[in-house]
Amino acid sequence: MSPSVTFACGLAATLALALAVVRYLTAPLRRQLHELCGSAERADFWTAFSNVTMVLTPLIFAMSTEPGSVPGVPPLLAVIGQLKWSCIGLVASILMLGWILGRFIPRTPPLAPVLAGQKSGGIL
Repeated sequence: MSPSVTFACGLAATLALALAVVRYLTAPLRRQLHELCGSAERADFWTAFSNVTMVLTPLIFAMSTEPGSVPGVPPLLAVIGQLKWSCIGLVASILMLGWILGRFIPRTPPLAPVLAGQKSGGIL
């Protein structure tokens, strides 16, 4: 198998993996962003932005590897090495997205403890 075909197979596998993750995360991400942004239009934009980031980041990581540069490596192992770096890019983009969203989620203060007299129905 030529290095170009091996490289293309790695990119295709990376794209398939990234699209599967985007498909899995889109609905919960859109709901969360709708709550944070306050409107569907804003949430749709940031969902699309996040989806593009989650697809392009692993592709950039996968393109930074050269599976044909080491002679004698079987094509499957070359693709697996490329997928390793694409998974690192995918996880990095998801963790960064989670960290950024987590900073914007409002924290609610804990509820005040209920007084014992109120619990039993008595008057304080």
